[in-house]
Amino acid sequence: MNKIPNRAAICEVLMEQAKTDKDIIVLCSDSRGSASLTPFANAFPKQFVEVGIAEQNLVGISAGLAKTGKKVFCASPASFLSTRSYEQAKVDVAYSNTNVKLIGISGGISYGALGMSHHSAQDIAAMSAIPNMRVYLPSDRHQTRKLVEALLQDEQGAYIRVGRNPVEDIYTEDNCPFVMDKATVLAEGTDVLLVACGEMVRPALEAARLLKKDGVSAAVLDMYCVKPLDTETLLRYAEQVKAVVTVEEHAPTGGLGSMVSQVVAANCPKKCVNLALPDALVITGTSQEVFDYYGLNAEGIAQRSAEVLHG
Repeated sequence: MNKIPNRAAICEVLMEQAKTDKDIIVLCSDSRGSASLTPFANAFPKQFVEVGIAEQNLVGISAGLAKTGKKVFCASPASFLSTRSYEQAKVDVAYSNTNVKLIGISGGISYGALGMSHHSAQDIAAMSAIPNMRVYLPSDRHQTRKLVEALLQDEQGAYIRVGRNPVEDIYTEDNCPFVMDKATVLAEGTDVLLVACGEMVRPALEAARLLKKDGVSAAVLDMYCVKPLDTETLLRYAEQVKAVVTVEEHAPTGGLGSMVSQVVAANCPKKCVNLALPDALVITGTSQEVFDYYGLNAEGIAQRSAEVLHG
């Protein structure tokens, strides 16, 4: 079991690259600990800016630094970064085309018991709705590393959502297929297609294994690139199956499920079901307790997928 959360993988890559690239600047909103960026702040104090609890200023300052040629990564809890500083993300980053990577930490229901004020179940929809804003949800530390390395090579704005807790490895250091803005195929199948992002990729993959035991062939796509959505790979696999099931740690409206459904409906119409958090106040508890309650675990995904196929 991997004991390193994806947020720590981001810090590792930035520290490695900052040794030789002094244009890398990291900003936080009183969240260096939560973002696992304290080691970066300690090692590179001249390349780190603490803004304090002021998310709008965080994004505005980041955009200003980017305009001077800096490669800016700014981190704040996803629940606040995607809401309090939404206008700055829209205008200062996307509209102004600045090289700012917005890192939404403790995404989804990572904060558990802190409740709705600290949950970010709307951020995929909100950020994806902004023109010129890319949205990524890496599934494990290895993919997170590959993604950050790729983002350091371009000058476009992006929103990256990662959870708070350690997540089990899906890939290995030596086997992490990664192509920028292309989904990763984790399993081939002909009955149902499971499309997942972020922390939902692991239970989706395990659900495919459970379905296989019951004679159901399930393909699995790790759609870490929510925007731009890899429609080419999506349609290639959707055309081969009887139904499509999406899985996301997000509200049921406007997220991965909505995007996938639009593409499938327009190009190869077939049954498409979205598994997500409810459009309601989410219960409090640990991430796993919440996932179990709403069926966003391997057993729940497998059961719902079987119902979709046989319903």
